[in-house]
Amino acid sequence: MTVTNHSWQSLPAAQQPEWPDQEALRKTLAELASYPPLVFAGECDQLRARLGAVARGEAFLLQGGDCAEAFDAVSADQIRNKLKTLLQMAAVLTYAASVPVVKVGRIAGQYSKPRSKNTETRDGVTLPVYRGDSVNGFEFTPESRIPDPERLKRMYNASASTLNLVRAFTTGGYADLRQVHAWNQDFVRNSPAGQRYEQLAREIDQALAFMNACGVAPEEFKTVEFFSSHEALILDYETALTRTDSRTGDLYDVSGHMVWIGERTRQLDHAHIEFASKIRNPIGVKLGPTTTVDDALTLIDRLDPEREPGRLTFITRMGAGKIRDHLPTLVEKVTASGAQVVWITDPMHGNTFEASSGHKTRNFDDVLDEVKGFFEVHRALGTHPGGIHVELTGDDVTECVGGGDEVLVDDLHQRYETACDPRLNRSQSLDLAFLVAEMYRNQ
Repeated sequence: MTVTNHSWQSLPAAQQPEWPDQEALRKTLAELASYPPLVFAGECDQLRARLGAVARGEAFLLQGGDCAEAFDAVSADQIRNKLKTLLQMAAVLTYAASVPVVKVGRIAGQYSKPRSKNTETRDGVTLPVYRGDSVNGFEFTPESRIPDPERLKRMYNASASTLNLVRAFTTGGYADLRQVHAWNQDFVRNSPAGQRYEQLAREIDQALAFMNACGVAPEEFKTVEFFSSHEALILDYETALTRTDSRTGDLYDVSGHMVWIGERTRQLDHAHIEFASKIRNPIGVKLGPTTTVDDALTLIDRLDPEREPGRLTFITRMGAGKIRDHLPTLVEKVTASGAQVVWITDPMHGNTFEASSGHKTRNFDDVLDEVKGFFEVHRALGTHPGGIHVELTGDDVTECVGGGDEVLVDDLHQRYETACDPRLNRSQSLDLAFLVAEMYRNQ
């Protein structure tokens, strides 16, 4: 059931598009409100239970996918490659951590991006900034950059197509653990850094061979649980897809299983936090280096008043040079408050810089160092490093420098395909998984 007149609609909201045609927007939102849910409340509850295990230190969260999805990238190949990469990473992490890995994609809804400025100027021409395919076009023309509410319907349809493919791949045999392990063996064989990962790959191989010899082939090997998530940025869209659950009378945002609030929209008295406080989905909040202990504790009071493990995930994005200084006090004070939040690291957003070629990029070593810092802080405090949140693609792009199969600054132009932020390519993502696996074993 759809509800109107929500509490958050009367509050200020940062980073919203300036829709020029309000009547067109009203019609679009009314239409979206009549559409079927993209996910079900019961699935959101299931994810909340899985994240509860992460909060208690009994599981690990792998969250990854595009910085911003694009309407022209909803092909079976692109979705399969992204999913394949995440499954490969999860297989390595599951074995190394000896705990279940909760798999959540930045997928089927990540079509909107917060921006630091409202406009962009090129060669003396100023136009509205690109805010993601859900709002306007990437092409730098006046027509393309006008916010168009019809795009919200395209986002819904693209998300539905993506979820349909993901469900087919994860339940139809493609995600079989033995198949995923065979892909990882190929990666180790062909990767320049493969020798370092050989022992871990061999151990996994022996474990699978042992189970096979014992006649153990559980159904769980053949399918995987996979959940969707995105930043709940465009509140018009999220509100149209917020429904009352017939079982409980609670509100759920049925656009994705988990939604998060970004660093630029987590103002405590604004609409995004109010929205997140009213829905029963698992909620994430990005915390940058300016986050104070008071900020964190107030967010817990607003979003997780019942102190329910799995309800709230703090996604820290400090930067490699700042995480060891800023994170310990936050973790210490939040833990002392009695709240059981999920702590995960986003090692991407605090490590972006502009290369000499003019490309926005990230250095793989900085990404890795932020993850190391995250593990070091939790090890020192005796708390659980709950997971990683990574911008990645399953394609062989050249957007981040470094990695075992090294991308140089001079290579960036070759396959720089992102619509917004630079992503780890398939090889760099798998490098990261093996290196995080090593860190977890050393905990």
